[in-house]
Amino acid sequence: MFTGIVEELGEVVRLTDTGADSALVAVRGPVVTSDARHGDSIAVNGVCLTVVDVDGDVFTADVMGETLRRSALGGLLPGDPVNLERAATLSTRLGGHLVQGHVDGVGEIIGREPAEQWETVRFSLPAAIARYAVEKGSITVDGVSLTIAEIGDDTFAVGLIPTTLKLTTLGHKKLGDPVNLEVDVVAKYVERLLGTGKATS
Repeated sequence: MFTGIVEELGEVVRLTDTGADSALVAVRGPVVTSDARHGDSIAVNGVCLTVVDVDGDVFTADVMGETLRRSALGGLLPGDPVNLERAATLSTRLGGHLVQGHVDGVGEIIGREPAEQWETVRFSLPAAIARYAVEKGSITVDGVSLTIAEIGDDTFAVGLIPTTLKLTTLGHKKLGDPVNLEVDVVAKYVERLLGTGKATS
């Protein structure tokens, strides 16, 4: 479980195709590796990965085919920045919202509107998860806990403060770039319990 509060902007060292519909990713992150051990969970652009090895400030993790298909991790290249967050503990402040690190879909940046103190960024919203997104509700974009400012049938917008723009990938991405999306899991549980539909994951 995570909170969607990015701890540091890491860097992809390599992404190796290991065959059998899987890959091995190596990521540099001095903060998240400071106490990382084999088996720990670290979110990379919102995707929960399990640490298999730590070498200095670089950790490696296996990425299954399902993860590659459902997220944008497969398109990463060496040198690409990535949002990193260690799994929450019972003493962690819940500064964002409850984030599982299970990507529900991939959207794209379709608009950026700079303002004096913030920037409005618009994303496409896959039809399969659109019903879980509501105005003023929470959504995770590349591992960043955000509040939806505007919602359309197949789009949504958020307002990004200078700190978020500076310290996460969202300040560097361009129009057309893919982003990992995770909706609020509470909405999926409510839907399932009421029997109104089928949850996506």
